[in-house]
Amino acid sequence: MARIAHIPEEEVQRATKTRDEATSVAAYRKAISVILRAKLGLDADTLAEILGTSRSTVFRDREKIRNQNEASTKSWGGRRHFTMTFEEEQEFLSKWETEARAGGVIAVPPIHAALVERLGRNITPSTTYRILARHRWRKVQPDTKHPKSDPQAQEEFKKNYRKLWQPPT
Repeated sequence: MARIAHIPEEEVQRATKTRDEATSVAAYRKAISVILRAKLGLDADTLAEILGTSRSTVFRDREKIRNQNEASTKSWGGRRHFTMTFEEEQEFLSKWETEARAGGVIAVPPIHAALVERLGRNITPSTTYRILARHRWRKVQPDTKHPKSDPQAQEEFKKNYRKLWQPPT
């Protein structure tokens, strides 16, 4: 046999107030589930069937009514599975930053190898790419011209080059 729920009068008053101020069906259903459970003594299975919800929703609704004045401490955002803090990542990338600022070419494989060595375990390359993206490092495309190119000589060549292609006859 299921335990009998003892719902305090203060909780019933909160549910009544929520019911009276409800602007959505979900808020109204949440309040009604607590009121019916307190006044009629219905068990969670019967109440869930009446309201068209699951049994666990009945318990969740009661918890929300009970804790509605308290500030929520749950926060689902953020990095939960990180290998280093943001500051540690900054410190790790600082030795490559000076070379990058001087115009040097920085490749990801050496950074990844150093990261694996620092962490002491193998990680996927995507982790290294995500760290670089998080710190606003980006891929810079190389220039499309050779440093020793001469634009005047190129233009002269285009003008004087003998075309070998002949249109079909």
